[in-house]
Amino acid sequence: MNEDTKRLLTVCRLCPRSCGANRLGGEHGFCKAGAEIKAARAALHYWEEPCLSGESGSGTVFFSHCTLRCVYCQNYEISCGGFGIPLTETELASIFLSLQEQGALNINLVTPTHYVPQIIEALSLARKQGLYLPVVYNSSGYESAETLRMLDGLVDIYLPDLKYFSDELAQTYSNAPGYFSIAVKAIQEMIRQVGLPKFEKDGRMRKGVIVRHLILPGCLADTKEVIHAVGEYFGRQVLFSLMSQYTPTQAVSGHPTLSQTISEAEYLAAQEWMKEYGVTEGFLQEGSAASESFIPSFSLEGLKPYRKES
Repeated sequence: MNEDTKRLLTVCRLCPRSCGANRLGGEHGFCKAGAEIKAARAALHYWEEPCLSGESGSGTVFFSHCTLRCVYCQNYEISCGGFGIPLTETELASIFLSLQEQGALNINLVTPTHYVPQIIEALSLARKQGLYLPVVYNSSGYESAETLRMLDGLVDIYLPDLKYFSDELAQTYSNAPGYFSIAVKAIQEMIRQVGLPKFEKDGRMRKGVIVRHLILPGCLADTKEVIHAVGEYFGRQVLFSLMSQYTPTQAVSGHPTLSQTISEAEYLAAQEWMKEYGVTEGFLQEGSAASESFIPSFSLEGLKPYRKES
């Protein structure tokens, strides 16, 4: 761990909560992450957008802990439960290179916000050892623009969510005050860094931003506002991925509205709003995508050679 990383972890301001936790001294802020990287899975993943997964798969690393508290989170075991094993920067660099050797189309950093300084170190080490794949930053959208600026030149593809327009929904379902305005500024910074979407001849994405939105049960009016905002703020600078794969889990028992799935009529309505607001470049999911098959198995795949579970 270099001196810059140590400094940033002594008074942690990496996410918009800016809690100031001394992670190097053993304190834990809202995200519960410590000074060490912690991850729960490193494997080829085939369920991202086609330009990211292709036939070979995206080289995903699922990091433990999270800066949000989404009550419907499909990765609750690792995001809130903290399941995973600690890794050094050198070990994470080796994982990146292993995924490249397995034929991954890219290195996909899933929920990486709270480990940005350590990830920067790991990417630097991996590139010195021959890492050449595009790097995908796959996040909730609840990002500090200042932290994102640290990644300028290191990340090729940004894959943020734009979960909510309504602050009430953001606080009720994700404990994320000010979510929309924070996410918009973050996405604008992402666009500044990587520019318009660019692709290889075979369809693989090389550069750009894909904004994701997961439709939630009972929140269709909010989805309309989100789509409108994407058209107004970003236009053709981003691709838009409209997701219908919401899958209820046991954790939503206290929120009856979230115990449903999305109907075909709701998804078709959202598609019409995309046309209305000029959001025509991106991705749709065919049929009902709600399935537990979209929930990864966190069995420490790709990580077991490194350290004991903690």
